[in-house]
Formats: sequence, C-alpha cells, structure tokens
Amino acid sequence: MSHAGAESTLSTFTASDGDNLAVQDWYLPDGARQRGAVLVVHGLGEHAGRYDELARVLNAWGFAVRSYDQYGHGESDGTRGGLPHANRLLDDLADLVESTRVRNPGMPLIVLGHSLGGLVAASFVARTLHAVDGLVLSSPALAMRLGPVQRLLMAIVPRIAPNLTVGNGLDPQYLSHDRRVVQAYLNDPRVHDRISGRLALFMEEEQALVRSRAPSWNVPTLLMYAGEDHMVDPGGSEFFAATAPRQVLSARRFEGLYHEILNERDAQPVYACLKQWLDARF
Repeated sequence: MSHAGAESTLSTFTASDGDNLAVQDWYLPDGARQRGAVLVVHGLGEHAGRYDELARVLNAWGFAVRSYDQYGHGESDGTRGGLPHANRLLDDLADLVESTRVRNPGMPLIVLGHSLGGLVAASFVARTLHAVDGLVLSSPALAMRLGPVQRLLMAIVPRIAPNLTVGNGLDPQYLSHDRRVVQAYLNDPRVHDRISGRLALFMEEEQALVRSRAPSWNVPTLLMYAGEDHMVDPGGSEFFAATAPRQVLSARRFEGLYHEILNERDAQPVYACLKQWLDARF
C-alpha cells in the first residue's frame, strides 16, 4: 500500500514541564477537504517517523495527521526508556491533544495508539483528561506477557531502582511477517530496546486501570489486535472487548498477524477495517 502526498514537517514542542518533544505533522494538500485530525501515539522503543505510511493513507482519506516521539524515545528529551514520574506520558499526550485541537479548529479529533501508545491513549481516555471524538487502538499493551521470573522482577525492581533501565526483552522478529519491516526496525538508530522500572510499573498500573474502566467506556473506540502477538498479551484486548459496551466499541482480532498489524505483509484488511470505522463516524 503506497500513497504519495505532501512531505511531512518536523518541529519541536515544549511540554508543560519544559522538556522538548519531537513532533511530525502530515498536512493535507491545499484545497483538500479535511474530515478530521488524527494524533498518533507510538509504541515502546520506537518513534513517530515509523508511521509515515499510515499518515499518508490517512491524508488520502481526508485526515490531517500529527505524531510525536514520546518522552525517552526518538528525538525527544529524556533517558531512553526512562520515566521521571508516573504521569509523564499522560501529561505529554494531554499537551499534544490540546495543541492538535488548536491547529484543527472545529474538526473531530481521533487519537490512534499502538502498543504502549495504545495503553497511554486508553488510559488518557479512561481518565478523561481531555475529550476526544474517537479512539483507535492497534495491538494495545493492555496486558503483558510475563513469566514467573519477570513477575518477581516487576514486584521488586520498580520500587528499589525505578530509574534503572534494562533490555525490554522483546524480539523484533515478531513485529511483522514482512522482513523488510523487521530489518528497517533493526537498522533504525532512533529505535531502542530499553525500559525502566518506573515505566514498567506505570504500564502495569495503567493496564489495571483501563480494564477496570472498560464497563463504563463512553468514547467511540475501534480495537484492532493481532491474533499471533508475541509482544503483548492479546488477552488484555480480549478482556476489554468482552467488557466494554458494544454501542461504543468495535473490536476485531486479526488471526495470524504479528504485533504490528498496520505493518504486516498483508495489512489491507486492517486498513479496510480502519477506513470502514472512520467512514461510519467521521
């Protein structure tokens, strides 16, 4: 799938605590009819630039797109994989939601989060930090795959050494069946494999929060997740899909796909699902 479009623009956004976040915008061509704006929140260890293809597809559908490197990722400030305080990623998303609203007055705003970004976006909505018009979750990290030793470390390390970063243990070979995607990821200098105790604890606590709020979910949400996910536990998405109200949640499991469903060898059904949901609402 390939869509030509206007070149993206890079800028720096100063967050409310003074740190700089790298931001990337994909604007619609002059004269194009805009249907809304999509704010993309990337996953653990990656960066906004990996969503160029998605952004161009959304542009072709009439949506302006913005993404940003989360704290401790890509070109943004912060220790790789670190987290200075528990609310940092949520505060940054709140700042970017407000900024994106200002840049797109009167337009519907949809937040699209992948993996860790999906967890951050879902927690943001669960906490109703700012109103958004729609939420798209791509293989969200609503539950983690942890063995007995990892669970023991999770119970100890975040409390005694919250700033210590270690390898995240994820195997990039299971990102996608498309070997070009995997190789590009491995060769990308802006990708890292670090995670701190505080970030791991944040994920664990926010996963529990999102699951607890699922029965009272009230934001139109599309949940798309991989049936063969080795990065996150799809059981978290299964639980969310079973407990959130059907009138606001559309959920689809893509059997046989790896974690990055939008970067899979045959991602056409995933994009078709996304387009159908957007067309029905925006």
